[in-house]
Amino acid sequence: MPVDITWWGHATVTIRDSGTSVLTDPLFTRRLAHLRRRRGALPSSGTRTPDAAVISHLHADHLHIRSLARLAPGTPLLVPRGACRAVPGLRRLAGRLDVCEVSAGDRVPVGRVTVRAVPAEHDGRRLPFGPSRVPALGYVVEGEARTYYAGDTDLFEAMERETGPVDMALLPVGGWGPGLGHGHMDPGRAAEALARLRPRDAVPVHYGTYWPLGMTCVRPHEFHSPGDEFVRQAARLAPGVRVHRLEHGGSVRLGVRG
Repeated sequence: MPVDITWWGHATVTIRDSGTSVLTDPLFTRRLAHLRRRRGALPSSGTRTPDAAVISHLHADHLHIRSLARLAPGTPLLVPRGACRAVPGLRRLAGRLDVCEVSAGDRVPVGRVTVRAVPAEHDGRRLPFGPSRVPALGYVVEGEARTYYAGDTDLFEAMERETGPVDMALLPVGGWGPGLGHGHMDPGRAAEALARLRPRDAVPVHYGTYWPLGMTCVRPHEFHSPGDEFVRQAARLAPGVRVHRLEHGGSVRLGVRG
């Protein structure tokens, strides 16, 4: 059975493996505080009925309450342990969605796949409010293939060991503003991660979708270029990996392990 990866923009991806769909960091809005969606249509209505959704960390562009409220009732939702305590809106959704808090190393069966939580190097607080520090996570969806969704993370020493062998890597290569701080990968560092992980395929995510209002002309290359730059850097550092730079709403179909 083939494995399909669809990138809807920013960090929202549908992973369909073994007939099971897992949706990452759902974001179904054109506006988010000071950010405006500048590329791609919103995710289709079909994305709102996944077999499970996963949240990598508590920042509002990854844990977006109004988007989560649009998921089908009863949808399993995996969130970092401590998220319900830190985000009151998530507690209010707990009666509508099947919220499950997980830590790195936990494995959750979903349909015919297993979702494994793995560490990430990123500030997990619900900014700008509160001191609660909830660890950020990545996830590996294990079925016919092993698909690593990194969430938001910087390159860290134990990434290869913690993630394990993977067939597909969904790696963040940019952001939503004219600069990246600690806890993020730019295209070069994402290509370094690719060289360490050595998957067969990769898709760049977390770039080219949202941009601050009023900053259309401020360093626009930071908005447009990360995907192409990742392709270039990956060809140099990880030439054996097939990199698929998808358009918004675009998909790639993968072969499966023999």
